[in-house]
Amino acid sequence: MNPDIKESISLKFVIILASFVIIVAGMRAAASLLVPFFLAVFLAVICTSPLSWLRRIGAPTPLAVILVAVCILGMGFLVSVFIGKALKDFTMSLPDYQKIFEAKAVGIMAWLESHGIDTAQFAGTDIIETGSVMKIIGGFLGGLSAILTNMFVILLTVIFILLEAAGMPQKLRSALGDTDESLSGFSRFTESVKRYLAVKTWCSLLTGVLVAVMLKALGVKQPYLWGFTAFLLNYIPNIGSAVAAVPGILMALIQFDLPHALYIAVGYAAINIGVSYFIEPRLMGSRLGLSTLVVFISLVFWAWVLGPVGMLLSIPLTMTVKIALESSPDTRWVAVLLGPAKIVGNPQPPLESGTSTANQ
Repeated sequence: MNPDIKESISLKFVIILASFVIIVAGMRAAASLLVPFFLAVFLAVICTSPLSWLRRIGAPTPLAVILVAVCILGMGFLVSVFIGKALKDFTMSLPDYQKIFEAKAVGIMAWLESHGIDTAQFAGTDIIETGSVMKIIGGFLGGLSAILTNMFVILLTVIFILLEAAGMPQKLRSALGDTDESLSGFSRFTESVKRYLAVKTWCSLLTGVLVAVMLKALGVKQPYLWGFTAFLLNYIPNIGSAVAAVPGILMALIQFDLPHALYIAVGYAAINIGVSYFIEPRLMGSRLGLSTLVVFISLVFWAWVLGPVGMLLSIPLTMTVKIALESSPDTRWVAVLLGPAKIVGNPQPPLESGTSTANQ
């Protein structure tokens, strides 16, 4: 290879890497501003389906947006009433829960010793750090409280996004000229993401309701809070459902005993398996075209950049990056690496279906 060409490629790579680092650093610094905006976009995408339905039955766009906004406001009020009180009670009782949990852990260790299991290797280690576990849960719920505090600003942003979204294709055509080919690819992407978020929202809602009903029936404290936590964490692919089970299991252990906590764990497993492996695959018409490794890495990356909300938005944000990479011949190879293995031998775009069924 010509030395000048090789040097030019190396310089281009360094510039791209430096630009990426600068952008990520800027996003981390501006996370407090970006998180409400990204969350508003996330909610706006979910709301486009009911908005489109209202417009199809003859409602004017402003009226349709107002009706959707009223529904969001009503759900936000219900969440504040039921979840806010439970969140406050849990926060106030957290020090007591830590002490009870520590005592329960000591009792479990003694029970293991009585059954001939050597627990000396765990003595003095942080393998079971009860205070840290409860503080992590409290920190996550503290972030949830901050989101509820910004709900009014997020709602206003959602309204403006919905008002602008209706005329965006016409604006792009007027600004860029004949963009039908580009808009068709972008439409496939948006429809696929809309379908994914719609199906994921309904499945997450079902998971949260079933978890709340189960915990309420078994007498676990703050069942609505843990059901809402299961609803939110179900958006996180692969590990969200498992993480959502931890608070409910720990609360059962704190209130009752180890067998009761195991019953709760079995109930969580049954709900998650039923929804994630039987109901959700039947409703999900098309895959989003991301490999499992990329899903996990994007989860860790966006959580590091934006905090807990970044985990919820990891898939939509990663898909946005992927579609941007696909739009340029110079970066399309990166988009191919982000996709599943079957894309390598298939030149068709991964988001080819779902455009006619996404709004049904």
